[in-house]
Amino acid sequence: MTAVTVALLSLLFITSGTIENHKDSGVPTTQSSTTTLGSTATQGSTLTHGTTATPTPPVVTTPEPPLFQNFSGYHIGVGRADCTGQVADINLMGYSKTGQNARGILTRLYSRAFVMAEPDGSNRVVFVSIDIGMVSQRLRLEVLNRLQTKYGSLYGKDNVILSGTHTHSGPAGYFQYTVFVIASEGFSNRTFEYMVTGIVKSIEMAHRNMKPGKIFIKKGTVEGAQINRSPYSYLQNPESERARYSSNTDKEMVVLKMEDLDGAELGLISWFAVHPVSMNNSNHLVNSDNMGYAAYLFEQEKNKGYLPGEGPYVAAFASSNLGDVSPNILGPHCVNTGESCDNANSSCPIGGSSMCMATGPGLDMFNSTQIIGRIIYERAKVKTCKPALGYSFAAGTIDGFGSFNFTQGTTVGDPFWDTLRDQLLGKPSEEIKQCQKPKPILLHTGELTKPHPWHPDIVDVQMITIGSLAITAIPGEFTTMSGRRLREAVQAEFATYGMKNMTVVISGLCNVYTHYITTFEEYQVQRYEAASTIYGPHTLSAYIQLFRALAKAIATDTVANLSRGPEPPFFKQLIASLIPNIVDRAPIGKTFGDVLQPAKPTYRVGEVAEVTFVGTNPKNSAESQTHRTFLTVEKYEATSATWQIVHNDASWETRFYWYKGLLGHSNATIQWHIPDTAQPGIYRIRYFGHNRKQDFLKPAVILPFESTSSAFEVVTT
Repeated sequence: MTAVTVALLSLLFITSGTIENHKDSGVPTTQSSTTTLGSTATQGSTLTHGTTATPTPPVVTTPEPPLFQNFSGYHIGVGRADCTGQVADINLMGYSKTGQNARGILTRLYSRAFVMAEPDGSNRVVFVSIDIGMVSQRLRLEVLNRLQTKYGSLYGKDNVILSGTHTHSGPAGYFQYTVFVIASEGFSNRTFEYMVTGIVKSIEMAHRNMKPGKIFIKKGTVEGAQINRSPYSYLQNPESERARYSSNTDKEMVVLKMEDLDGAELGLISWFAVHPVSMNNSNHLVNSDNMGYAAYLFEQEKNKGYLPGEGPYVAAFASSNLGDVSPNILGPHCVNTGESCDNANSSCPIGGSSMCMATGPGLDMFNSTQIIGRIIYERAKVKTCKPALGYSFAAGTIDGFGSFNFTQGTTVGDPFWDTLRDQLLGKPSEEIKQCQKPKPILLHTGELTKPHPWHPDIVDVQMITIGSLAITAIPGEFTTMSGRRLREAVQAEFATYGMKNMTVVISGLCNVYTHYITTFEEYQVQRYEAASTIYGPHTLSAYIQLFRALAKAIATDTVANLSRGPEPPFFKQLIASLIPNIVDRAPIGKTFGDVLQPAKPTYRVGEVAEVTFVGTNPKNSAESQTHRTFLTVEKYEATSATWQIVHNDASWETRFYWYKGLLGHSNATIQWHIPDTAQPGIYRIRYFGHNRKQDFLKPAVILPFESTSSAFEVVTT
């Protein structure tokens, strides 16, 4: 079976809707809410005051490459492009921790795109896995806008899925809804453009690289890489339902393997449920965390002789129903006493929730990231309410605690915080308080519209099928049991209409971010995931209903009959970044790139070579991309009398630290953690940067520079 089918539903969340079946089973009905499905007609389209619809660009269609049709299989194209963005002076997205700004880079971030089409090219889908925290609605709208400009109707909202890996170590600043803009400390057009450009470039590469091939589905169980971080919530689900599963996490990995007709490997997509939070909230280096490390290992193995981020083979390790799943498998302990804090509130006797942290299996977070990433890599080798955030949202999780005195499991409000909220933002309505029960509302985001709406009320829900595989594009983070219920409901719907034995994949953090989705039962105890289920206790029921509708439309070949939903807004005049741009300055008598701390003459394998330079703000390099890396490690080849690059800033063995001083002064420290595989010889480290210069009454300019350390020797003993 080689059919490729796509279906998209745009859901307009309206608060007066009710869901009859509150236990998230069967087919619940929705009243007084607009649930419209994607095609050509538009129904119920409403735009918030002060917003503008996505601008329609002039269409300049790129000619379609000729496709060979007489074969059994698919046309397959893969592509990968850099989408790192800023690596300094910007918040890292995920932990919502004040002060966790980027100060350098451990690995680059990539967009990995896969285009799959039927032999005649008539139906095609695009799946893109991106090393970012989540896909914002603004990001998706702009990507679709540029694809339409280049390809016309070939790629659009119906057949393109953008999925974030959910690394918590990527830059923020690419959102338009106010909650996320505040968390990002403003909108960064520099990072937004870098990301959009990288995503579009990866799709363009996949489009150009299309060739006849075959797709294989593999499944396997992954052990030792995850724990449930909210087991108390999981236990609220019916015992009869829990008894059907051997674990409180989903251990199954689904792998889509792609080859050309000659058997040459093209790439793979792997889905596995685990949070990329091996790098904890003390980290300041941009990186792709454990899922990115798994991709790094796989691509390095398949692209031998290439630097990281280069080579034809593309491996994506995509997110799944990871909402309550942690890679910190040693579990939560009080950092001050060492005792377990695996309780309903994730709180310690001394210090409260801020002392409760889960740890991974390694010596430090870098080592834990490698261990968990390698486990994943080895296995792959083979009715809704207006949005609102509850008190436990501010408590954080065992992977990264929140601020102040908030704890998980809070079902009663606090007079102090309620009064402060009412004075600053106004009181939440009785309607939203009743709809969100038992959640005590900390922020009634669905009723806040200044300067723009704080949360989306138009959400795309999308499904694509490739043969016997159905990919459900989830705009948020499903918990373990939520994902299981959705998978079973979609599989049952397909089977009812003759499509039996379908493999249903939960692909998380797609297209727009709506926080978490718990089961109705998990919602009642209001741990972090439930407090972050912004559309209320019946959110999962709504998603199950909508995805069943998509499955039925696909199975009965009636996708074309579905009506088009409302278009989401594309806001203008967003809050600018709160971190200003300032001119870079070098110390007196120095210039940018001068060596402040030189390398030692000799290092042994296993040691760390380190050089410190007079630095500049790395965010300049996201604005002017003259250099594609901040660093290289180079080896001298005597036979050719040339220096050969052996590592760049996408290599796990290198680290780039930026230290911000006063009045535009800064230092850059480059480390090379010399691996056991390093060949003895002469090496050097090079630094590539950009400085911001502004003369009086003239616009700022970004100027490139580069610098080189002294040569040093690496020996084995």
